[in-house]
Amino acid sequence: MDRRKFWFVARKYATLAILVFFLIVMSILTDRFFTFRNLMNVGRQISLNAIISVGMTMVIISGGIDLSVGGIVALTGCLSASVLSSTNSIMLAIIVPITTGLIIGFINGFITSKTGIAPFIITLSSSSICTGATLVFTNASPIPLSNEGFKQIGQGNIIGIPAPVILMLIIFGLSAFVMSRTKFGRYVYAIGGNERASKVAGIKVSQVKTVVYIVSGALSALTAVIYTSRLSSGVPSLGSGYEMQAITAAVIGGASLSGGQGGIWGTLVGAVIIGILNNALNLLNINSYYQNIVTGVVVLLAVLFDRFIQTRINSES
Repeated sequence: MDRRKFWFVARKYATLAILVFFLIVMSILTDRFFTFRNLMNVGRQISLNAIISVGMTMVIISGGIDLSVGGIVALTGCLSASVLSSTNSIMLAIIVPITTGLIIGFINGFITSKTGIAPFIITLSSSSICTGATLVFTNASPIPLSNEGFKQIGQGNIIGIPAPVILMLIIFGLSAFVMSRTKFGRYVYAIGGNERASKVAGIKVSQVKTVVYIVSGALSALTAVIYTSRLSSGVPSLGSGYEMQAITAAVIGGASLSGGQGGIWGTLVGAVIIGILNNALNLLNINSYYQNIVTGVVVLLAVLFDRFIQTRINSES
């Protein structure tokens, strides 16, 4: 195996190696980790970050970034609770927030693709608007829920497996197929790799970029519905820091912040690693405030590792 191929393989399987390492370490540090109850709780928690991370991964591969996901989660979660309280309709409590997420995603993508303004500025502004609108809308107060049917979305199980985990796997399967087996997926990679060349090749860049932001907004809203169901309440502070968690999962999974690289299944592994780290801190009775520190360190190490691998690949070219 030549060196260049070795570094490609190293990049592809490094994340899996890290996951196996963490699993071994956790099995040594505490016997509570591999209990069925704990694993199911970890699965529920992972599913929330993972679903958002799918949309974030697509955006990052296209060469963008979406900092609005946390604000979208807060707004659509409270919107879902409000609709359910007013109408007692589970269907409307799902459709209305997801539609809202679609619209916000469309606005993000349309402005970004048409104006050329840096996506982090557009999406950061959207996040601020959504967060402020949520506080105004709810008067900064939670919206309690009592609908048992709605609670099953986030709290229910299907053949013993948490419903959010099954939904997460379905979303990952569909997204992986789209990104690896369709023209749209190839266009997303092409745009992230070289947007100018993509335009010359006839790819409708603005349309593709708008769609990835729409997907990100919709999946953020879906996560909000699941989380609201799980908490039995619309919480205005919900979503804080979610953009960091999603970016972390995507980057750990192999997505390059410069665009054009990454994979959906890699993002799932990244989300699992984050979930295990957070669960480890809880099981070891380490202050939850350290979770942000750990997340930041993991992101930094992942980016440094990606840069190191890319440098090695380039040097062997």
